[in-house]
Amino acid sequence: MKKVIIVGSGGHGAELDDYIRYGIKSRKGEALEIVGYLDDNPDNYHRYKFSAPLLGSIKDHEIRSDCSYIIGIANLTYRRKIVESFLEKGAEFISYIHPESFVSESATIGMGAIISYHCNIGPNAKIGNFTLVNARASISHDSKVGDYNFIGPNVCLSGFTTVGDENLFGINSATIPKIEIGSRNKIAAGMTLDKNVEDGSTVFYRMKERVIAVPKK
Repeated sequence: MKKVIIVGSGGHGAELDDYIRYGIKSRKGEALEIVGYLDDNPDNYHRYKFSAPLLGSIKDHEIRSDCSYIIGIANLTYRRKIVESFLEKGAEFISYIHPESFVSESATIGMGAIISYHCNIGPNAKIGNFTLVNARASISHDSKVGDYNFIGPNVCLSGFTTVGDENLFGINSATIPKIEIGSRNKIAAGMTLDKNVEDGSTVFYRMKERVIAVPKK
């Protein structure tokens, strides 16, 4: 059984704890042993009921060669910085795929990526390094997603979508086929992208219409 340390003990770290415990109980997927958690704020750890102890802070942690690491921090402001710091110190990160998700045999999952439960990763899809694909998201066939992206719950990227790095897709957002999205963008919840998006943009509804159906007399 592979030993792992989860970097981060907030909400995403707690979800990873549940995922891994589910995999062990159901005897599905890779069997992992959680050695413990790292967090600079102990209050995060004490907010949840974890299956392993808090080992100490992220900043003071000495990399262990007998353990692999999983990034348990969803916030893109800190995710890449912490990962790169650990990699420079020799940490080995692994990806994690929830056993209740479907990943096509022709799909590619990058190092340190997280595929949550009930996700669909279609044929020839490519998920980059340290990208988080949240619950019930669908990455359709021939789509390419870069590194350090946050794909929110229920997001649907249609076929041949291309995504750069460090983008945030809010819950229930989607693309039509063949859309190209650059890097460091924020896509608001519920948005359906029907045009390409360059770099460093925030895409949101400028206004919303309220439609009231009036019954005929």
